[in-house]
Amino acid sequence: MKRLNVTSESQIVDTSLTIHKRQPSDKVVAIAGNPNVGKSTVFNGLTGLHQHTGNWPGKTVASAQGYCSSKKYDYVLVDIPGTYSLMSHSTEEEIARDFLCFGAHDCVIVVCDATCLERNLNLVLQTLEITSNVLVCVNLMDEANRKGISIDTKQLSSKLGVPVVGITARQQQGLDALTDELDTIIQNPISKPLEVRYPKSIETAISILAPALESQIGDTISCRWLSLRLLECDTSLIHSINAYLGWDILSNELISVALEDANALLLSYQIDTEQLQDMIVSQLIQTAEVIATTTTQESNRGYAPFDRKLDRILTSKWTGYPVLLLLLSMVFWLTIAGANIPSQMLADAFFWGQDRLTELFVYFNAPDWLHGALVLGVYRVSAWVISVMLPPMAIFFPLFTLLEDAGYLPRVAYILDKPFQSCHACGKQALTMCMGLGCNAAGIIGCRIIDSPRERLLAIITNNFVPCNGRFPTLIAIITMFFVGTGGGMINTLQSALLLTGVIVLGVGITFAVTKLLSATILKGVPSSFTLELPPYRRPQLGKVIVRSIFDRTLFVLGRAVVVAAPTGLVIWAMANITIGDATILIHCTQFLDPFAQLIGLDGVILLAFIIGLPANEIVIPVVIMTYLSTGMLTELDSLVDMHTLFVANGWTWITAISTMLFCLIHWPCSTALLTIQKETGGLKWTALSFLIPTGIGITVCFIFTSIARLLI
Repeated sequence: MKRLNVTSESQIVDTSLTIHKRQPSDKVVAIAGNPNVGKSTVFNGLTGLHQHTGNWPGKTVASAQGYCSSKKYDYVLVDIPGTYSLMSHSTEEEIARDFLCFGAHDCVIVVCDATCLERNLNLVLQTLEITSNVLVCVNLMDEANRKGISIDTKQLSSKLGVPVVGITARQQQGLDALTDELDTIIQNPISKPLEVRYPKSIETAISILAPALESQIGDTISCRWLSLRLLECDTSLIHSINAYLGWDILSNELISVALEDANALLLSYQIDTEQLQDMIVSQLIQTAEVIATTTTQESNRGYAPFDRKLDRILTSKWTGYPVLLLLLSMVFWLTIAGANIPSQMLADAFFWGQDRLTELFVYFNAPDWLHGALVLGVYRVSAWVISVMLPPMAIFFPLFTLLEDAGYLPRVAYILDKPFQSCHACGKQALTMCMGLGCNAAGIIGCRIIDSPRERLLAIITNNFVPCNGRFPTLIAIITMFFVGTGGGMINTLQSALLLTGVIVLGVGITFAVTKLLSATILKGVPSSFTLELPPYRRPQLGKVIVRSIFDRTLFVLGRAVVVAAPTGLVIWAMANITIGDATILIHCTQFLDPFAQLIGLDGVILLAFIIGLPANEIVIPVVIMTYLSTGMLTELDSLVDMHTLFVANGWTWITAISTMLFCLIHWPCSTALLTIQKETGGLKWTALSFLIPTGIGITVCFIFTSIARLLI
C-alpha cells in the first residue's frame, strides 16, 4: 500500500458532498462506523494524514477526504460521520445515510470494534440494505485478544456475504490486507450480500412497493431499502431523495398508489408506523445477535479487569471529581511551568525581527507614522499574540489529546452527565467545555457532537464561561502577583495551578447556573438521552497525538487569532499615538469609561484593555501596561515584581485583582469565537445573545462583589 501527497485535483459533484479527485479514474470509498471504533485511525492510517477537510453543505458536521493507492487502484477516502444507526435520528445519521445512498462511491468500508461486534453489526446490516459493495473492517483485534475475545472472520464473511478483514489500525497491522480486499471488490463487485428478512407482513408490503419504485427510479437506489423507509414515513429521507431525483417521489401516481396499497396491507395486520419501526429494528438486532453469537467466542467475558478497576476510581461519584480536578491541575501546572521559557524565546526572536524591520525602514527613510503603524502596531501585536499564545497551546492541546487518546475524556462526560441533565442539557456538553479550555472557538465547533439543536445552542452560548488559553496569561499573572507571590519556583507554580483550577471550577459552576436559567427561559425543553460508549483504555500514540494536536488544533486556532490580531495592532497604535487636544484617543477613552469601570471594581484602563482585547485576550495585560506607562506601543516589563509595583501605583488593590479575574472569566467571547458562533448558528441572533449574556452576567457579578467587598472594608 502506497500513501501519497495531494498533487492536483479535479472535482466531481454529487448531491451531498463535493468529492476532490486527483484524476477521473480515482475510486471513491466511504468509511463508516460507530463512534469510538477507530474509524479515524483507519482513515489516517490509509491516507497517511494527507487529507482535505471541510463541512457538509448546509450542515455543521465536518468531513474529511484523503488519498491512498493500492496495488491496482488510486482511492479517494471519505470519512463520514460516526453513527450507531442510519435511521435518521440525528444530523450525523442523516448525513451518513444520504452519502451511502446518494454519494458517488464505489465501495463502503464499515469499521467495527472487535470487542463489541454485535452492536456494530447493526450498522453493517443497515449499510448492506443500501449498497452491496461493502467491506467489513474489524478493528481493535489486539483489544479483543486482551479481553479473551476471538472472531472467526472467515465465518463472519460467509454469514454477511461480503469480505471481512481483521486489523489493528493503531499499530498499522492489516491495512495492506484491507486494501487488497478493496481492490478485489472494485474489480469484482459484490452482487448478493446478506439480505435481512422481515416478518411476512412486511415482506409482502415490500413486494407491493418495490416494483413500482424500480420502474420509476431504476436501480440507482436500493428499492427494497427505500420501500422500508417510505413505509416508515421517514420525512428526512423523502426530502433528501426528492432533492436527489429533482422531483417529488410521493407525487408520482404509480408510487403513491403502491404506497397506499402497502400501507393498507400493513393496517390489515394491525401494524402502524411505530410498530413497523419497532419490528424492523428488532429484526436487525436479532440478526446481528445470531451472527455475532456464531462467529465470536469469549473466554473472558466483559470488561478487562484493569479497565474495571480503573473505572471504579475514575467514574465513581466519590473519586471521579477529585481525580478530574487533580488531572486538570496537573495539566495547568505543566502548561504554566513549560510555557514560560519558550514564550520568552519566541518573544526575543520576534523582537529581534522587529529591530531588523526598524533598520530596514530607517534605511529607506520611511516616515515615522508608517514605521509605527506597521512595525510597532501590526507586527508587534501579532508577534506578542504568537509568543504568548503558541507555547501554552502547544503544551495544553497535546496533553488534552493524550487524555482523549487514552480514553479518559469520555469518562469526563460520563461523570458530568447527571449535573448537565439536571440543567436540562446534554452530558456531551462536558466534552465541549474541555475543548473550550484550549480555545472557545474549538469548543464551539465541538458542539456539533450534540444532536439536539436546543442543547447545542445551550452549549454554544455557555462555552465562554470556561476560560480559554488566551485568558490564562491574565489570570495567571494576577494570581501570581496578588495571591501567590512573585518569588517563582516550583511551589509557587503549583499554587498558581491550583488557584487557576479553582477559577475553572467557578467557571463550570457559572456554566451550570446559566445553562439551567436558559433552559427555563428562552431555551426551554426536556433533556435528550444519548448513548455514551466508554472506550477501552489505550496506550496513547505520542507521535500522532503531537502531530494531530499541533496541526489540527494549535496552528488552526493560532492562525485565526493572528488574522484578527494584526488589524487590532494597527488600531491600538493609532489610539495610543493620535492626539486630540492634550491627550491621546486612548486616554480620552479610559477617562470616559472610568466612572462606570469603578462601579464594577475596575478602572477605565482595565475596561478599555478588555474592549481592545476583543480580537485576542492575550493582549489585555500588555495594553494595561502600555496605557499606564504611556509608551505608545505594547510594552513588556522585566518581571512580575515590576508589574505588581506598577499596578499598585495605579490604584490596584485585592478588590481590583479579584474583580479583574472575575471579569476576565465571565466577559464576552473573543471575536474569533463570535465569528465561529455566527458560522455555526447561521445567524446574528444567537451570536448577539452569546455576546450580551456573558457581558451582562460579568458586569453584574463584578458589581455585586465590589459592592459587598467595599462595605466589608
